[in-house]
Amino acid sequence: MFPVPLLILVLSVALRAEPPEPPRPATVAVIYNSGVEGSEKLARLYAEKRDIPAENLIGLPLPDKEEISRDEYDSLLREPLAGIFDERRWWRRVRDPKGNPALQSTKIRILVCMRGVPSRIKHAFPKNENGAPPTQQQMMATASAAVDSELAMLENEGLPLEGPLNNPYFKSDAPVAEAEPPILLVGRIDAHSFAVCERMIEDAVEVEKTGLWGFAVVDLANKIAQGDGWMRTAATTLDGQGIPTLVDRFNETLPVNFPLDDTAYYLGWYDWNVSGPFVKPGFKFKRGAVAVHLHSFSAATLRDPNKTWCAPLLARGAAATVGNVYEPFLHLTHHLDILTDRLLDGHTLVEAAYMAAPAVSWQAVVLGDPLYRPFVRIDGSGRKADADRLFRALRIAQLRWPSDDTEREAQLRAASTRMNDPRLLEAVGLHLHLIGRGDRAASIFRDALPRFTDPAGKLRMDLHIARIDREAGRKEAAIRQLRTASTTFASLPEAKAALAWLNIIDPPPPPPAQAPENR
Repeated sequence: MFPVPLLILVLSVALRAEPPEPPRPATVAVIYNSGVEGSEKLARLYAEKRDIPAENLIGLPLPDKEEISRDEYDSLLREPLAGIFDERRWWRRVRDPKGNPALQSTKIRILVCMRGVPSRIKHAFPKNENGAPPTQQQMMATASAAVDSELAMLENEGLPLEGPLNNPYFKSDAPVAEAEPPILLVGRIDAHSFAVCERMIEDAVEVEKTGLWGFAVVDLANKIAQGDGWMRTAATTLDGQGIPTLVDRFNETLPVNFPLDDTAYYLGWYDWNVSGPFVKPGFKFKRGAVAVHLHSFSAATLRDPNKTWCAPLLARGAAATVGNVYEPFLHLTHHLDILTDRLLDGHTLVEAAYMAAPAVSWQAVVLGDPLYRPFVRIDGSGRKADADRLFRALRIAQLRWPSDDTEREAQLRAASTRMNDPRLLEAVGLHLHLIGRGDRAASIFRDALPRFTDPAGKLRMDLHIARIDREAGRKEAAIRQLRTASTTFASLPEAKAALAWLNIIDPPPPPPAQAPENR
């Protein structure tokens, strides 16, 4: 048997695969709001970090607000931007039989909107009789859209503006330079503050040097089969790459203050506002994390770090997310299984996001450095960081014993002892739980629990065990586990997670009825 450190050295060379060719900086244009202080500075920082030519920066005087009207979009953004593409000879267009400009070639493949550029085009629904809400058909026919998704069709004039258009890049696996017909991929570096935006840029550039390594969390909702199916497939894909993946299968989202550790990839649904582990004061994702919570209005505002989901996830340390500015309808939002697959293949954030989006001229936004390739180092290349040793070892074990759970477990047990890191055992348990071997997983978590030195880690093992008992219908065992955990770790903020689950499966009795007052 190879010791894991030697195995890493051998396989990082022997099993290296070439990732897709990244977009060339010269094919990227950056747009900022010349009327908003800080927007140009952010654009220049990004261009410097990604070697984007200075002549590819575009400043336009735009309203300092998130939402604009369709007329404002056309007159202040779309038309001036098309004029700049003409003036700088970034594209070549000829007239089609209807007299509309038809794209023949383009030099710009990616457009990056900086904070300050409006993100939403206002919807205008017809007024129904008796004040009835708009129907799905009416909402699909509205001219509302994410600014970015509308800009994706900048090179194609004469198309209907009402409702979604088919995305020609959907389900592609080719780099955008090879896309036919050409499509403009539009991403956004935006958050509740310029400081967060700058950090997103820095994190993407720095993490690419080592690669994104850490735990994945997939929080199912059991609401609509299609969405849960995407997430189940994504969890299986992550696990198959050796990424330890926690899967929560309960209807409710993960409980408040659930003790997550080194969370690098998160998929969940379907709360309206940020909740669960992410409301714990001081929670931070691992640097460079990709985090997505599927919700119709997850990007309805990017200015409040505690409202909806996109801005809060970025405020809590994520480097990238995707979302929707208005109701997209599930089948037209990002297919998270495809997003996960393409990111793991080494594509950039903006390529993976558009590969996963069925529609353009619709509601989707991509937030983070569009050129960020979080998993470009999953081949074992890049700078080795001490904080990543555990996760690199897991990746190598998966490559070496992809279908031999018994041998992989034995190797990781030995590695856990050598590295003095019980999270290797936790990873084994998470895999077994994901593939349906819950009882064996619970045994692993029991072995790991006393090896943790931090109380939050011990509590997490208790919660893993209680989750397995609850899933198996062993209600009394789950209650005992949760009661013990909530008492043992009562001083921890994370103990609220145990109490939250306890109150679901063993709710406290209602308060006694009040006797009526004598009148």
